[in-house]
Amino acid sequence: MKVMVLVKATAATEAGQLPTEQEIRAMGAYNEQLVQAGIMLAGEGLHPTSRARRVAFGSESPRVIDGPFADTGELVCGFWLWQVRSLDEATEWLKRAPFAPGDVVELRPILSAEDFGAAFTPELQAQEQRLRDQIGTDD
Repeated sequence: MKVMVLVKATAATEAGQLPTEQEIRAMGAYNEQLVQAGIMLAGEGLHPTSRARRVAFGSESPRVIDGPFADTGELVCGFWLWQVRSLDEATEWLKRAPFAPGDVVELRPILSAEDFGAAFTPELQAQEQRLRDQIGTDD
C-alpha cells in the first residue's frame, strides 16, 4: 500500500525558519534508512504559505487566494510518499523519525483502483495506466 506522510506546519516553518545543519543531517540519515528499506518513493519540504496560492472553486469562475494562510496546525510543510505493507508498518517507521516534541505528522493511505469499485471502468483503468506509463510511475 502507498501512504502519504504529511508533515504539519508550525509557527517556525510558516515564518520561513529552515532546519539547522544538525536537523538536516538527522533527517538525511532517516531518509537513507527509508530508501534502503525500499519504503521511500518521494519526499520534499515545502515553502511557507506566504509563497503559496489556493484556487477556490465555486459556481463562479475559480478564485485565486494568495497566502499566507491561517490555522498553522492544519497546513503542510513537507511530505513523503511511502510504499509499505500496512498502515501499522508506516506508523512504526514514522515513530523513528527525528521530529521535535510538539511536531505532528499525519499518515494517509492512498486510494487504489479497487477502492473506486465499478465506477473505475476498464476504459478508465486503461487511461490511468497510459498516464502512469507516460510519467514513469507504477501503481
